[in-house]
Amino acid sequence: MSDQATERAVRVTAGGVVLEGDLNLPHAARGVVLFAHGSGSSRHSARNRHVARVLNDAGLATLLIDLLTLDEEVIDRETARFRFDIEMLAGRLVDTTDWLTQHRETRNLRVGYFGASTGAAAALIAAAARPDVVRAVVSRGGRPDLAGAALRQVRAPTLLIVGGHDGPVIELNRAALAELACEKQLVIIPRATHLFEEAGALEEVARLARRWFERYLTTTPASSREAHTA
Repeated sequence: MSDQATERAVRVTAGGVVLEGDLNLPHAARGVVLFAHGSGSSRHSARNRHVARVLNDAGLATLLIDLLTLDEEVIDRETARFRFDIEMLAGRLVDTTDWLTQHRETRNLRVGYFGASTGAAAALIAAAARPDVVRAVVSRGGRPDLAGAALRQVRAPTLLIVGGHDGPVIELNRAALAELACEKQLVIIPRATHLFEEAGALEEVARLARRWFERYLTTTPASSREAHTA
């Protein structure tokens, strides 16, 4: 985490439940990235926290939030009941996004999503539901194909990152890429597996995510530039 960033615990009401999250706010934040965790993961994911620290160092705020309650996590660990309930997860992401647009410290920031595994599908569905709010999406080893028909409704520029040794997921991402009608890119990291555990692989994910979010969350809107030059 950046030395100039402050971290605080937050609680967000979403989908009729209260979700626990960690909000990191760098000084003069230039955007905010909401993390959508994947199958069996949580806001304590070491991989996502690594990416979040890189984004914080770039002046981007991050919100890592548990999309399941503690009771739901217990049930999910035993049954995998909730991790593939993409519509439910997406609904909670939408509610959390609405919270960001109302929270005094983030309401003026552009919003991006970073989704992993099944969380990537939830992020894309939520992005389609909030096209005027969500400005960029990054998927790490995700299952964007599970977003179904919502893929064609996504307007936020979308970056799909997959490991070169994650064969089946590569094909699923290629199929999803073909469905997306927004600005889009698929990057395959050589020799990386699904969890990007190889030396340098996660660092490359973080670098790519940082560049994508810096490009789409921190640029002055065209209307603002025109207003200043008129």
